[in-house]
Amino acid sequence: MMNRRFRGLAAALACAILASACGGGGKAEGGDDSKSATVHEQNRIRVPEKSPLRKSLRIEPAASRSIEVLVTAPAVVEADPARLMKVLTPVPGRVVKLDKVLGDKVAAGDALVTLDSADFAAAQSDASKAQASLELTKANVERLRKLVGDDLASRKDLEQAENDYAQAVAESERANARLTGLGVAKGEKPGRLYVLRSPIPGYVVDLAAAQGGYWNDTTAPLMTVVDLSSVWVTASVQEKDIEQVYAGQPANVTLNAYEKKPIDGHVRDVGRMLDPDTRTLKVRIVVDNAAGLLRPNMFARVVLHGDAHPAVVVPATALVQSGFRTLVFVELAPWTYEAREVTAGPVVEGRAEVLTGLKADERIVVKDGVLLND
Repeated sequence: MMNRRFRGLAAALACAILASACGGGGKAEGGDDSKSATVHEQNRIRVPEKSPLRKSLRIEPAASRSIEVLVTAPAVVEADPARLMKVLTPVPGRVVKLDKVLGDKVAAGDALVTLDSADFAAAQSDASKAQASLELTKANVERLRKLVGDDLASRKDLEQAENDYAQAVAESERANARLTGLGVAKGEKPGRLYVLRSPIPGYVVDLAAAQGGYWNDTTAPLMTVVDLSSVWVTASVQEKDIEQVYAGQPANVTLNAYEKKPIDGHVRDVGRMLDPDTRTLKVRIVVDNAAGLLRPNMFARVVLHGDAHPAVVVPATALVQSGFRTLVFVELAPWTYEAREVTAGPVVEGRAEVLTGLKADERIVVKDGVLLND
């Protein structure tokens, strides 16, 4: 009798478990679906008449649009290397006067530093000696030519005089070239004071010299002058976006310091080498800076505008991530859907480009599609 009661209890428990498995969940495979949110029939998903999902799902057709690919990248403002000059002195000397100091605006040719330099004085002395030798040898050649014509001097003496004159010419040219390299105008009075002048217009942004100090390292800059009327905005473009970037491409620059003042520009140069640490490519944009708002090392955000092309686009909310797959739910019939895998492109203004898996005008779930995901 106990065995019969035990077998009856086990049978009742099995029936309860089976009933729960067949009708107690939110999804059903056939049978009574009046209480189910969705019904899965092979590869189709049906939403029953009394399902609450009928009130939340929203359907729209996939659109065909002409869109442009936008590449967004962080950036930093840099001085144009062609407009930045580290000012070196060609001669050592004691700093007598700082004609310009940190932050001063300078024009091309303005005096920057005045040095008391013995080397500068020696260069002028060498030029004076070379000029005197040149004049002497020239006069000697002219004198000997007359004497040779009167048979009062030998041809050998004339040839030696002409050789001495040629050497004097070369030495004079060398000495004068040295003075020209130092910026000394022809006919300028000699002296010990050497004035170092700015080769470009701009601002003094770095100063290493001090008045009264002796500067003997001609390879170290006394100061740095930079022209910021035009600057570079260097963007770091991710490796995956490299094929979307090209020289001449329109760009919008937004500075962190002036977010309400976007600046338009064009790509001047696309780097040739990838940064091995960040896996990004340097893309440089030339920006006019006549107003002086942009300063080196400012942070910015760059948006690069690609060429427009036709594409199938859907609201970004239509994309459902399922593991490593991206799905959209396509309407096959009223309240009947199919999960379809697609390849999604960039998202622009809330709409995603669908590269593969979907055609224009196909109706898809654009809201709460995640609730259909199995």
